[in-house]
Formats: sequence, structure tokens, C-alpha cells
Amino acid sequence: MVRFVLNLLWLIFGSGIALAIGYGIAALICFVLVVTIPFGVAALRLAYYSLWPFGRTLVAKPGAGLGSGLANVLWVVLAGWWLALAHIVAGIALCVTIIGIPFGIANFKLVPAAFWPLGREVMEVDDLRRPGTTTASVPAS
Repeated sequence: MVRFVLNLLWLIFGSGIALAIGYGIAALICFVLVVTIPFGVAALRLAYYSLWPFGRTLVAKPGAGLGSGLANVLWVVLAGWWLALAHIVAGIALCVTIIGIPFGIANFKLVPAAFWPLGREVMEVDDLRRPGTTTASVPAS
């Protein structure tokens, strides 16, 4: 119930909608440019994660390999560093107020996702605790 309330407050006051729209627009641009479709998929993953971040985490995909790593390097150069910086600045600004601390922490949680998104997937925290989960049981960040 606490996660639901935090996610609802994040959606309205913590910039969840604005982040999701921004990542969605970036995904559309990447899809139009055809060559950058993998980055568009990553941007949609970030939109999904930034829309409802409490109770979710990023885990490494077991099948991600060298291609994801090389694409992440390109992502960092083109977009990742300024997205991560924006999340850091927003997180610091939100942590200045006591009521904004959970939202600041959520922004800090989005930094690794914005910086290095390919080769990861968003999973529910409760799914990681279930026995028999096929994905890596240790969060990537």
C-alpha cells in the first residue's frame, strides 16, 4: 500500500508524468530514425520505469552481451550522461525538503537506468524474492 501511495504521489508531484512523456518523445524520435530503434526500446523501458518506480528495480539481462555494452557506450556519449545528470540534479533538489526525500531517492534510482539502459530489464521487487525466478536475483543497481 505504501508503494502505491508513493507511486501515485510520484506520478503527480514527483515528475513521473513529465519524465515518462520526455522518454516517450525520445523513443519516438529513435523509432523514426530506424538505426536507433534499440535506443527507442531502451527509452520506452525508461519511460515505464520512471512512471512507476517504487517497488521496481533494474536487473541485468542474462543474454545481454558485447552488443549491448557497445551500444551503451554510444548511448552514454549521446544521451546518457545528460539524462543521468538531470536525475542527479533533480534528486538533490528534492532531497532538500523532508517530504521530497523519497522522490529524490527515486531520481537517484533512475540514474543508472538513464546512464546504462541496454542489457537491463525492469522487474518488480517482489518477483525477485520468489524462488524459481529465472532472471538474476541480484539487482543491477
